Amino acid sequence: MEHDNPPVAPSLEFILRLARAQATLVRRLDQVLGGYHGISFGDFMLLHYLSRAPGGRLRRVDLAERQGLTASGVTRTLLPLEKIGLVERQQDPRDARVAYAAITPTGRGLLDNAVVVAEQISRDLLRSCPPAQLSEMSTALGLIAGMNASNS
Repeated sequence: MEHDNPPVAPSLEFILRLARAQATLVRRLDQVLGGYHGISFGDFMLLHYLSRAPGGRLRRVDLAERQGLTASGVTRTLLPLEKIGLVERQQDPRDARVAYAAITPTGRGLLDNAVVVAEQISRDLLRSCPPAQLSEMSTALGLIAGMNASNS
C-alpha cells in the first residue's frame, strides 16, 4: 500500500531545512577550525561574541544568551579556553557578585586567524545563494533568534 504524504507547512519545511543546514555548517566548521586552530565552532562563536563586546568582555549570563546555552553550558565551554589562555575571568570591581568572561590577547590573535578560515568556509557553503536572499535570510534568522545590534 502506497503512503500518500500530506503537504508540509512552509514554516515547518523551513525549520526542518534550517536544522539540517545548521548541522551541516557546524560539522564543516568544527572540522576545519579544529584542524587549523584546535577550536570548535562553538569556541569560535564564544570568542567572536567576546571580541565584539565592549571591553572584550561579557557577563556569563549574556554570553549564554548569545550562544543559546545555559549558564552551566557556558561555564563548561569556558573552562578549557581559560586553561589554554584564550579567555579569562574578570571580577567587577564595583560588584563582587558579577563575573565576566573576557577574551585575552592570545584569544584575539587566534580569533583573527580563525575568522579568515571561517569566512572562506562560509563563502564556500553559501556560494550558490544570491546576496539579496542571503541578506533576507539573515534578517529572518535574526528575528527567530531575537537578535539585535546589541547582541549580534
